[in-house]
Amino acid sequence: MSPASAGANNGNWHTAARWGRFLASVAAVRIQAPADDPVEADVLVALHARRSAEAVRRCRESRPAVPIVLVLTGTDLYRDLDHDPRARHSVECASRVVVLQAEGLERLDAATRAKALVIVQSASAVHAVRSPGDADFVAVGHLRAEKDPETLMRAARLLAADARVPTIAHIGAALDERLGDAARATGAACPAYRWLGPRSHAAARRAIARARALVHPSVLEGGANVVIEAVRSGVPVLASRIDGNVGLLGAGYDGYFPVGDSAGLAALMRRFVADAAFAAHLAAQCAAREPLFRPACERRAVQALVFGLLHAGSAAR
Repeated sequence: MSPASAGANNGNWHTAARWGRFLASVAAVRIQAPADDPVEADVLVALHARRSAEAVRRCRESRPAVPIVLVLTGTDLYRDLDHDPRARHSVECASRVVVLQAEGLERLDAATRAKALVIVQSASAVHAVRSPGDADFVAVGHLRAEKDPETLMRAARLLAADARVPTIAHIGAALDERLGDAARATGAACPAYRWLGPRSHAAARRAIARARALVHPSVLEGGANVVIEAVRSGVPVLASRIDGNVGLLGAGYDGYFPVGDSAGLAALMRRFVADAAFAAHLAAQCAAREPLFRPACERRAVQALVFGLLHAGSAAR
């Protein structure tokens, strides 16, 4: 169950679609929205504690023996579980809770942690050769507050006066029109910054693969697909120091900047462009994490989780 459809082209949808592919060879899988009429299933996998809350509640009340897997998103972990009783009820209903990077476990209470596990997401390896017109940096994420696109825009303005101005391609739909206006204004003031609007997943992946680095300035993440996609393409990442990024790239990674710190991001981008040894160091650190993000690892974990729940249910009957 995914609160996002294919048309949303966001992390929730890509997670649902990927897990569906992993399970399709061994089970009948249907991806539906929380508002759809419920179908009988042997296991319910629900993404997003708050947005899937009503469907989780209906399943638990109407079919109490059905195992429920709840996959927690960034907004669940770092916002909704603190304030929203619907999100907390979803966690209580869940048979197993999944977080997408190890730092997420620290946000759970003891009772929830006891039924939680980490399943790190994966991506295919997409590689490309850079062309002269390709951007130095690419950011991929719909323009909304959680992704903090304004930090990147402010950094672009700080870089505009440099003798060597790095080029920036920003991909994502303006889910907040104010942020769309800010992106257009930034592009007008800083020609090296280009807001490209929404692109297909394949086009976004090609853009990442041809960039020198990915910039990921989010204020909260459960475990961003786009970071994993960059690493699998051999592209280093300049990321905000938040749990969702640290859980993927490691506490010792040297490509972080403080959340919301546009000056810190601009300085990191300058260093990356000017210092080849530093850029190579970040690439090597990312390469060391790359095996964690291979599809075979995620596929085994997803199948083991679902089969374990099915086996436990059969044994109990």
